[in-house]
Amino acid sequence: MGNATRKIHTAEVFGALGDETRLKLVSTLSDGQGRSISDLASGFGMSRQAVTKHLKVLESAGLVSNDRVGRESRYRLDPRALGDAQHYLDAISRHWDEAIERLKAFLGEDQAP
Repeated sequence: MGNATRKIHTAEVFGALGDETRLKLVSTLSDGQGRSISDLASGFGMSRQAVTKHLKVLESAGLVSNDRVGRESRYRLDPRALGDAQHYLDAISRHWDEAIERLKAFLGEDQAP
């Protein structure tokens, strides 16, 4: 199933981003340019096999997609998964903000002296 029709699971996204190398790959691909495994491997000083392993994790989480160009795969960042993760974090932040406001109200901190 391709990234376009696959449901993104936030836990997979956070898990994929939990590795420094994968974070750097996402950062590198965030400029919107497609890159081959060879380009990425040379830029990271890693073997093609190591980069491929990290890209597969990112692809499984919906963070990157690849297109075949001739004999080469070109990887691109798919920002939808990052947007889903951001919405998740925003929802958690709203819940904490609401909880803090309820606590302040309970303690009477919003009342003027």
